Amino acid sequence: MISHEHSDHISGVGPLARQYRAPVFVPEPTHKEIVRLLPAARKLPRVEFIRAGDRVTLGDIEVSAFAIPHDAVEPLAFAFRAGGCKGAVVTDLGYLPAHVQQHLRDADWLVLESNHDLEMLKVGPYPWHVKQRVMSRTGHLSNDTVSDFLADADGFDSRNRILVLGHLSETNNTPDVARICAEEALHRRPSAAAFRGELHIASQHVPLGPFVF
Repeated sequence: MISHEHSDHISGVGPLARQYRAPVFVPEPTHKEIVRLLPAARKLPRVEFIRAGDRVTLGDIEVSAFAIPHDAVEPLAFAFRAGGCKGAVVTDLGYLPAHVQQHLRDADWLVLESNHDLEMLKVGPYPWHVKQRVMSRTGHLSNDTVSDFLADADGFDSRNRILVLGHLSETNNTPDVARICAEEALHRRPSAAAFRGELHIASQHVPLGPFVF
């Protein structure tokens, strides 16, 4: 399942698809961009075009694709249902519009971007035009934006048994800063809507889980 055409999301698509003989599900405009960027992607063994709003059944897993605001041609995030359990993976988006929040409701597990600390980004080494891109409404979620969402009982329903903050910048964030911001926000929730799950911070180098439900 390909969310968008940026290099950190497509570099392994060819080897993975060929090794596992796996179909690649991708929006058609995204596929065209992938082929332009990676000409070898013309030889993917099987490509299935999907769009926001589509549902795909893979074995016993139902996958729902939905649109997210990011600076790519047709970016998607995905929710998954199987065996009465729901999860979602949502990264690479500049803000959390209402329709995205709706797709995250009733999730037993959630992987949510918490990309950068605003102050670290502002004083960090990135060129100004890159900082503007990251902070834009088609960029990446900051710790502050995620905290506002997690503290909002109307937006975040806190049903997650597992909440993972991911896609952390190694330059403009740290696991400790992301965790502190999230925990502070979760502690601000009213007791009737308290978060009782587990909070985890994903690493780019060490895998999490597996988590058993």
